[in-house]
Amino acid sequence: MATQTQTVSASRAGILPVMFAVVLGLGIITLTGHVQAAALHDAAHDVRHATGFPCH
Repeated sequence: MATQTQTVSASRAGILPVMFAVVLGLGIITLTGHVQAAALHDAAHDVRHATGFPCH
């Protein structure tokens, strides 16, 4: 019986990161689909400057 409990725990532990990635990915796609293009460009531009990555 202990083996069955460990198997269930291992499968649940494996599915949580996958579910998190799916929810995060769908959220990003949904948000970027509804935001104005200029706002996305400005946000990406600011992040590039903040990290020191040249963008011009």
